[in-house]
Amino acid sequence: MEKRVAIIGIIVENTDSVEKLNSILHEYGSLIIGRMGIPYREKNINIISIALDAPQDVISNISGRIGNLPGVSVKTAFSNVITNE
Repeated sequence: MEKRVAIIGIIVENTDSVEKLNSILHEYGSLIIGRMGIPYREKNINIISIALDAPQDVISNISGRIGNLPGVSVKTAFSNVITNE
């Protein structure tokens, strides 16, 4: 199975979506290399970055599910590093 390293950037504008977002991330916890969250209180948003090592279709699925949450924006960047595991 080919795996890639990627970063998912998330901006949460609707705090009602945080619980569902955390649930999605928990489902894929074994694929997450690291997570950083920054509350930007002055703008009333949260900025989250997730580093993953997973198959490309799984990363795209995670990103799509997160992007469908109300008040949540997401972008994904893939590295060119591909490993077979």
